[in-house]
Amino acid sequence: MNRTLSQFLADQRQSCGTDSALTDTVAAVAAACTDISAQVRLGSLAGILGEAGSGNIQGEAQKKLDVTANRILLDTLRRTPAVAGAASEEEEHAVPCCPDGRYLVLFDPLDGSSNIDVDISVGTIFSVLPKPEGSLNDESFLQAGENQLVAGYALYGPQTLLVLTFGQGVHLFTLDNGGQFVETQSGLRIPE
Repeated sequence: MNRTLSQFLADQRQSCGTDSALTDTVAAVAAACTDISAQVRLGSLAGILGEAGSGNIQGEAQKKLDVTANRILLDTLRRTPAVAGAASEEEEHAVPCCPDGRYLVLFDPLDGSSNIDVDISVGTIFSVLPKPEGSLNDESFLQAGENQLVAGYALYGPQTLLVLTFGQGVHLFTLDNGGQFVETQSGLRIPE
């Protein structure tokens, strides 16, 4: 263990035959989560606590950090050639990214954001799906769960954790002081 996320993703490509565009997509999501973690850590010092004065598609009041986390993820995914589009809890419709991308990323940029003002852990939840044939639209994201290629979440609390699976085991990474996710557990399972 103690391999970095970059090393883990390289192992995924070499030993599991995982497509490099897919591991690049996961690396992009992880980079965005690192940036979100920095914003969460700064809290009021970054001026990102409190209400944003807007609502999301569920009618919930958005927090400033919801808006910031959503922007960070969308900006990162738009710069990732492998990502065709994104769907966010904070957006009414799918967001196009790169026309030649092969993957779709779905996410809640900051789950539990109502807790941020009282310093309780929050997180980012994400899923990666293949882009279906044809033009990108909202229905492109409505796929059976068996199509999910990667799933994970980042937890921003006393430490920042990234939990992910490519469908063959669950791996836990902890963000170190240098900004690298380092694998700290593998083979995670729900206790029986």
